[in-house]
Amino acid sequence: MAMLQIELPDGSVKEVESGATPYDVALTIGEGLARQAVAARFEGELVDVTRPLSVSGKLELITQNSPEALEIIRHSCAHLMAQAVKDIYGNEVQVTIGPAIKDGFYYDFYSETKKFVPEDFEVIEKKMDELAKADLPITREDITREDAINMFHEMGEEYKVELIEDLDQGQVSVYRQGNFVDLCRGPHIPRTGMLKAYKLTSLAGAYWRGDEHNAMLQRVYATAFQNKKDLKAHLNRLEEARKRDHRKLGKELDLFSFSEEAGAGLVIWHPKGAMLRTIIEDFERKEHLKRGYDIVMGPQILKQELWEKSGHYDNYKENMYFTEVDEQGYGIKPMNCLAHMLIYKSQPRSYRNLPQRYFELGTVHRHEKSGVLHGLLRVRGFTQDDAHIICRPDQIDAEVKAIMKFVQDVAGIFGFEYTMELSTRPEKAIGSDEDWERATSALRAALESSGQEYEINEGDGAFYGPKIDVKLKDALDREWQCATIQCDFTLPERFDLNYTGADGEKHRPVMLHRVILGSIERFIGVLIEHYAGSFPLWLSPVQAIVVNVTDNQAEYAEEVYQQLRAAGVRVELDLRNEKLGFKIREAQVAKIPYMLVIGDREMEEKTVAPRFRTGKNMESMSVADFISFVEKEAAEYR
Repeated sequence: MAMLQIELPDGSVKEVESGATPYDVALTIGEGLARQAVAARFEGELVDVTRPLSVSGKLELITQNSPEALEIIRHSCAHLMAQAVKDIYGNEVQVTIGPAIKDGFYYDFYSETKKFVPEDFEVIEKKMDELAKADLPITREDITREDAINMFHEMGEEYKVELIEDLDQGQVSVYRQGNFVDLCRGPHIPRTGMLKAYKLTSLAGAYWRGDEHNAMLQRVYATAFQNKKDLKAHLNRLEEARKRDHRKLGKELDLFSFSEEAGAGLVIWHPKGAMLRTIIEDFERKEHLKRGYDIVMGPQILKQELWEKSGHYDNYKENMYFTEVDEQGYGIKPMNCLAHMLIYKSQPRSYRNLPQRYFELGTVHRHEKSGVLHGLLRVRGFTQDDAHIICRPDQIDAEVKAIMKFVQDVAGIFGFEYTMELSTRPEKAIGSDEDWERATSALRAALESSGQEYEINEGDGAFYGPKIDVKLKDALDREWQCATIQCDFTLPERFDLNYTGADGEKHRPVMLHRVILGSIERFIGVLIEHYAGSFPLWLSPVQAIVVNVTDNQAEYAEEVYQQLRAAGVRVELDLRNEKLGFKIREAQVAKIPYMLVIGDREMEEKTVAPRFRTGKNMESMSVADFISFVEKEAAEYR
């Protein structure tokens, strides 16, 4: 029998017989390690711990506590859930796909008769428990493509058959556990008994392969962890996220609504929501003017020929809306860049005039599929804090760094941490390889020379240029993609933008597309969840509410209200004939920062008694002192 030399991460070498598995190697170190091994990395490839080894090489064991283990555990748990569903419902349900995802996994099922409801979760979890306690071995088999097609066809799993038919390979791998078999590349844990902490969480619809022309599947979301402690902590975070859901809080705080009469994905802003939005937009205008941007405005529709010239028609048409006026085709803008280029072209430009920084709170419309619409986070009509910087190539580095500093400042004001990604050329793109390389190198150089850490996001750039994507981290440590910086050599070429250089010759500028908050709608949705609806004073649509104890103080309460309004405090007045406790509770539910209680003492002394929304009472003070207090607290955030 041939002997293999297996090198471990510490440099030591284990000699084993050919055909030994990573599990066998783990046994030579200790039984405890072998029990903990969920998979292995052999010569850089993730493999099952039961995979026979036929050549010498480097081996790293992945235990339940390894960072890579969680995805393998979750993928294995997706198979466990699918097995439980099949054991319960049999051929009534077909299985499709079940990948691990961020924070958990899901499995998509097809059934003409069975409609899953949350009440099914307990039954499915109970069956999963039985299968896990049975400690079933999970084994891999490599079989021919034809045999796999025949096997799944006999099982009535037509979605698996379709997947295999689309594979351009002679062999496929399947995994078995008990009476369940699934198409999968692996790796998987060696036995079901290693799955001890999982929970089904929610249901959703999903089109087969993401195509709305295909069958609607039922997606069961779930999560799994290495241990029950981590699972419990995650479920607590999910519960907190449910409490913070911007759709729920948006309704409770009377910020916005949606209406089928108006159309899906179109936001209707109520007075308080419109005030919140106005505060953010005014903040944006001030910050942009401070940084040397010019405010501009473009039309909502532009001729179709312009969208053809820009490449949007060929590369983005499915996301656009079109109309016709006087037999002329128009596109409703999904982006603001075209009008900004027309502004630049409206007069000759010199190298001395650059950079030109155009900023627009531009409302755009994009055709999002109905299945992906989600409150404020994914809508069809939204406003971007959009800017386009048209500059000389030698100015790219300084401008990109200035934008990154802008992002840093704004993230700090709103209390966000963030990370950055460099997104490269997608499969569907315009422009030459040379221009893409120049643009990507420019963004990379700006990131590296500024000392900014970043990751590469291959193939996720815009169709006209690479980009830096900024992901904000909220109070629950969730990531949200908001700000972006895109470097574009292509559109200035297509629109023949130029400037006169110091040499008197015409030169081609570069255009930087960028947003700081991104979609205002999306950002407000993120803010609502980040703050759990309890906005800091400077952002609060209503900063204070004046509340009288009895009708005796109504006249003075009205007087206080008018003084606060005149001073610019955003204030409401509650003179209803209700108990004080009831009015205070309602104000707390509305998350109004300050309640000014007006009783006989306050009326006699011409003061107010502020009460914070947390329930903390402050000492009585004059109206003028409260106004100063509000102005000072609001200024601290700015």
